[in-house]
Amino acid sequence: MSKRVVVTGMGVVSPNGIGIPAFLHAIQNGTSGIKFMPRYQELNLGCQVAGMPAFEWESLKNYISEVTFHGLKGTNIGFGVAAALDAWADSGIEYDTDSPRWETGCVFGNSIADTEAMKNVIIKVDNKEARKLGSRVVEQAMNSGVTSYISGRLGFGNKIVTNSSACATGTQAILMGYEYIKDGYAKRMLVGSSEHVDTYVYGAFDSMRVLSRKFNDNPEKASRPMSITAGGFVPGSGAGALVLEDLDFALERGAHIHAEILGGSSNSGGQRLGGTMTAANSTGVIRCISEAMISSGINGEQIDLISGHLTATNADRQEIQNWSQVLNRAGDNFPLTNSLKSMIGHCLSAAGSIETVASILQIVHGFVHPNINLEDPSPEITNLVSLDKLPVKMIKKEINIVAKANFGFGDVNSCLILSKYKK
Repeated sequence: MSKRVVVTGMGVVSPNGIGIPAFLHAIQNGTSGIKFMPRYQELNLGCQVAGMPAFEWESLKNYISEVTFHGLKGTNIGFGVAAALDAWADSGIEYDTDSPRWETGCVFGNSIADTEAMKNVIIKVDNKEARKLGSRVVEQAMNSGVTSYISGRLGFGNKIVTNSSACATGTQAILMGYEYIKDGYAKRMLVGSSEHVDTYVYGAFDSMRVLSRKFNDNPEKASRPMSITAGGFVPGSGAGALVLEDLDFALERGAHIHAEILGGSSNSGGQRLGGTMTAANSTGVIRCISEAMISSGINGEQIDLISGHLTATNADRQEIQNWSQVLNRAGDNFPLTNSLKSMIGHCLSAAGSIETVASILQIVHGFVHPNINLEDPSPEITNLVSLDKLPVKMIKKEINIVAKANFGFGDVNSCLILSKYKK
């Protein structure tokens, strides 16, 4: 029998707020977390702004041992551990356990290992100093490091998976955890993703000339989804995490339920029909959203809010066209739509998980967060969507169903349908 899957815990490390209370306040008030980065100016990079969480690395000692702490500073592992353990605490379950939690697993994604750590490996090995690297460097270098730290700290005994699908990673991780529970393989899954955009990853994107370059002197204005003046995305870092549970399992322990996941879908456009390594095939996107709605048992008219991918690139126009086509909605009938990236930039692998946390907060607290910097909306978008469906100020409104989608390099798509929990 198909099982219902609910969200019982959330944690976040975001450029505009660390922890749920701070993050909620920031997205309600349209607070930007994008800042000027002097180091990028020193390196003569074109884009010199980023969404970097003001994270106190020593705070990790509140979650993990002193021994484990060493070596995590500045990595996606640190962001992921903090968000995941905050989500676990929010679920009301104790951290410590003597036996493995056989009913609980973890799917947690990221894009790339710690390249700053790998730089030190290369230098020391080339200088015949490999013995000075220390015993923790492999943990920093492996993509599964974040999942290993989380599952080891909490004693998970079920499926442990590290996924990586570029910008679709976060939503895909949540969908995978949902499917494991729905299909009866687990009772509980901790899911999410993390990203630390270090100097080397940032420089690689800058060389592609896909980053915003015209607002280095005004960082908070730099990320401009759906705007005429959108000149590229702004890289961000952070992590989002959710605890998912089988509904009966959650109710049995008296858990507080934030929201329900109705369904979702993940696919690839196959890099055909216009899809490439860096561009989504619209046919694949439309198929992904359509399959997500079918699996959730809803139709396009029931969607109250679209939490779009909307990166502040030329792809924004095509994304809105895809939504309009698959939902068969336009003009005043188009759903309310927002992009969290206007406030925090594009957190790459962490984008989907952080944006899903924001989506659920909008369901729980009855509001739609603003699209900041949408001062000059693209006519190609407003020809399809009424301006009042792209709010520039917070709207207080009951939100029952949110469609949350992300589209990644490699032509990979992922879409979740999130709902207010109803007994």
